[in-house]
Amino acid sequence: MEGEASWETYPLSHFVVETADCKPVSGTNNNAGTDVVGAGAVSLDNILPDDILERIVSFLPVASIFRASSVCKRWHDIVHSRRFLWAIKLPHKPWYFMFTCNDTAAGYAYDPILRKWYNLELPCIERSNWFTSSSCGLVCFMDNDVRSRIFVCNPITRDWRRIPEPPGVEFPDYSTLAISVDRESHQYSVAVAKSKQAPADFLQWDFSIHIFESETGLWSTAVMEVLFGWRGGDESVICHGVLYCLIHCTNVYGNADLRHGLVMYDLSARSSHTSVMRTLIPVPCSLTCARLMNVKDRLVMVGGIAKYDRQDIIKGISIWELHDKEWREIAKMPHRYFQGFGELDDVFASSGSDDLIFIQSYGATALLVFDMNQKQWKWSAKCPVTKRFPLQLFSGFLLRTQA
Repeated sequence: MEGEASWETYPLSHFVVETADCKPVSGTNNNAGTDVVGAGAVSLDNILPDDILERIVSFLPVASIFRASSVCKRWHDIVHSRRFLWAIKLPHKPWYFMFTCNDTAAGYAYDPILRKWYNLELPCIERSNWFTSSSCGLVCFMDNDVRSRIFVCNPITRDWRRIPEPPGVEFPDYSTLAISVDRESHQYSVAVAKSKQAPADFLQWDFSIHIFESETGLWSTAVMEVLFGWRGGDESVICHGVLYCLIHCTNVYGNADLRHGLVMYDLSARSSHTSVMRTLIPVPCSLTCARLMNVKDRLVMVGGIAKYDRQDIIKGISIWELHDKEWREIAKMPHRYFQGFGELDDVFASSGSDDLIFIQSYGATALLVFDMNQKQWKWSAKCPVTKRFPLQLFSGFLLRTQA
C-alpha cells in the first residue's frame, strides 16, 4: 500500500560534520614511484572559481549538499554562505515533514527524489499543533495557544528569528498563517488572519488581516470587518501576491452546499477598503475540509468530498485549480488509493509545491504523493514510525528545501 517496506533514516547530524582543511595536491613527490601520478594531479580548488563550484554543488540532492560541506573548509564556506543558499534555483523537489508525536515537534522529513526519510529536528517549534507555513526554504511557525509567538527559520541551516507579536484581537477563535518570500530581494511577508465571534450574535464574526514585512520589521492591519453568517478558518496561502483565506458558513438556515468559501486580499493594494466578502468564491462542491497551496504561483485546493446526505462523512478526495475565479478539477483520487488510507477522517493534512502534492491521514503514517505534471499517484516509502496507541495522531507540512 505505502510502497516498499524498507527504508534508510539519517539524523540531521549525518549531513553536518566537522570540516577539514583540504590541501592542494602537490606537483612534486619525494617517492620516485609516484612521480608521474603526482605531476599530473591537479586540485579542482585551484581551477574552479567560487561561482562555478557553487553551480556544481547545487546540482546535488539537498542531503548530499550538506554532506559535501565536510570535504574541506572552502566547500564548507560555500555551502553555508548566504549567496549559495539563495542561489539554489535548481528543481529540488520539496520535502514533506511528518510529526510523529502529539506532544512534541519530533518527526521525519521525506525526500521524494531519493525516497528516503530523514530524522530532522526543527528549531523554534515546541508542539506539533503549531501553525506552519513555508516558502522558498523558509518556514514560519506560530504557537496554537496565545497565537502571538511567531518564528521564521531555515530548518536546514537552523537559522531563525522571532518577529514581533501581531496586532489585533487577543485569543482569536480561529487564525491562519501564511508566508511568502521574494527570491529577488530575499525579503518576506507574513500574513495572519484572525476571527473571533461577536459576544452578542453568534452569526457575527470579527475578521481581520495583519501583514508583517521583513524589510521594515513592522506589522500593518490591512482588513478589519464584521462577517455575517461566515467566520474565518485555519487555512490560508499567499499566491502571486494575493492572500487567499478559506472561510466557513455559520448560517444554519442557509444553503448546506456553501459550507466553505474563498476570500482574497491583494497584498499590493494596502489602501483598498473593499470588503473581502465582495471577493467571495464558493467552493465547487460540499466539502468536509479543504487545504490551500501555492503550486508554482497557481492556487490549488485539495478537498474532501462530502456525502450528499451526511456532510460530515468523506467519500472521496479531489484536486482543483483556480482559473479566473472558477474552480477546475485537475485530478480525483482513484478509489483504490482512497481505500489505502484505511478509515479516513473527514479532515486530513495536505501540502503542495513544485508540481508535487502530499496527502496524509491524521490517523496513520501513510503518505500519498500526486505529481501534477505526470498525473500520477504514488505512495511514499514507508515511514519508519508505527502507531503505538489508538489516539496517536500524525500531521505534517511542506518543507521547501530551496533556501
